[in-house]
Amino acid sequence: MERTDSATNRHRTGIRGRFSATVAGLLAAGLAIGGCAANGERSSTIDQRETGRTAPAAPDGGGGGSARPDAAKGEGAGEDASPAPAADYLSTFALDVDTASYGYARRALAEGRLPAPGSVRPEEFVNSFRPDYPRPEDNGFSVTLDGARTGRDGWSLVRVGLATRGSDRGAERPPAALTFVVDVSGSMDEPGRLDLVKESLGLLADQLRDDDSIALVTFSDGAETRLPMTRVGDARGRVREVVDALATSSSTNVEAGIRTGYDVAVAGHRKGATNRVVLLSDALANTGATEAETILRRIGEARKAYGITLFGVGVGSEYGDAFMERLADRGNGQTTYVANSEQARKVFVDQLPTQIELRARDAKAQVAFDRRTVEKFRLIGYENREVADEDFRDDRVDGGEVGAGHTVTALYAVRTRAGATGPVATATVRWLDPATRAPHERSGTVGTAALTADIWGGGHDSLQLTAVTAYFADALRGGTLPGAPGLPALSGRAEAIAARSGSAVVRELADAVRQADALLPPTERPGGDTGREGELRSGDPYS
Repeated sequence: MERTDSATNRHRTGIRGRFSATVAGLLAAGLAIGGCAANGERSSTIDQRETGRTAPAAPDGGGGGSARPDAAKGEGAGEDASPAPAADYLSTFALDVDTASYGYARRALAEGRLPAPGSVRPEEFVNSFRPDYPRPEDNGFSVTLDGARTGRDGWSLVRVGLATRGSDRGAERPPAALTFVVDVSGSMDEPGRLDLVKESLGLLADQLRDDDSIALVTFSDGAETRLPMTRVGDARGRVREVVDALATSSSTNVEAGIRTGYDVAVAGHRKGATNRVVLLSDALANTGATEAETILRRIGEARKAYGITLFGVGVGSEYGDAFMERLADRGNGQTTYVANSEQARKVFVDQLPTQIELRARDAKAQVAFDRRTVEKFRLIGYENREVADEDFRDDRVDGGEVGAGHTVTALYAVRTRAGATGPVATATVRWLDPATRAPHERSGTVGTAALTADIWGGGHDSLQLTAVTAYFADALRGGTLPGAPGLPALSGRAEAIAARSGSAVVRELADAVRQADALLPPTERPGGDTGREGELRSGDPYS
């Protein structure tokens, strides 16, 4: 949401973001390529300062008070170089790495249809790829900022990158208590739905540890507990038998499935374990409480009382994306989408079993822009994850759960003032220790010197890939970002990155952009057919 000198903070909705540690590594086949500043060096510093249980003073740029003496400084900063900007120069959101929007958009484009604009969430496109941000040695975050010019009227893209320490497969971790809620309604009979779910669960049974627990609930017009919470140990064969026996029937009563699933999860709740409900469905509810409120109430109660969070795995060519996202949002969890066996294997074999360990609870980010160098800014995406600025240090307000090996990227369109030099933005991430709930913070900065190069200049594949995915998502939503190339140019740049990195997932991105270009009417293509910079439309917030 754009903030200018005259804007107010009253538009903040305080919608809470979320993470599910069970699936902390689910970043859709992540790509590890370098994340560098536009001048060829990393432009951030990492503030190693951490707080105790008492919330610290507001950071530099936090809407009041003087600059922190121990805060990370950008170039040109002096003792009084960073006066606190007005509150409307703050941007606050809960961390989130959902990827379902990108996965489902790719499925739709491959089938020759455009995804609905409302189902396109740019942050989920961006976070479907995993830059190689520095990793911290502890359970906190690294903070990396970089950026580059878009080539249009003083506009730049500024990237905020956060990362947690990865997981060691052989290391000790808390046990997991996973309740799988599986849709077996008639709509799941289509190839690529229940068959893919059964394959995924069969693979998972071989990956969980003996001290993990698993339960299985199915639902169609009603719900049935097929397997109560059971230690995996000697029960792997029983789990496979239950999974193999799954078959479709009648209508879709998601309410019954969620209610029963959470009842089973509460009954089998394990103190000290990672307790999750995993919903596998096309999310096309057509009976029972098809509106989300009744279902959301049950999810919220279990999350608050028992810390049970929800992970939604979407399947099917027709998929209730918005419905699934609302469920995961209330469950302080995450959504992803799988369309084939390869994607299912990455989710349930390569990532989920090793990414159960939590690194942070209630994680939020706040970015403070310097009004002396910044004229306008806008966070690209994260509309459903906004948090009121004043709630950044209120640890009663939900943030996101973050597991091992996560990266989170937030991209801003920033218009700098002509001729201005010095600090542009300070990003601070705040989280609670998973065990003690003690609050901690780290910060990083970026200044004008890091925004001198062109975004499409050579040698910055990581930042370019982030820009390609953001511009691609924006084009599918109608296209208003400054400096937007045409879709042919975006696909060409994705192809070039894929060629240099050897990444199959980036090549898939290039294919998806080409498919969108063939489907979008010429009048709706940013930059037209020539790949030139797109013209902004009347009423565009970036004008």
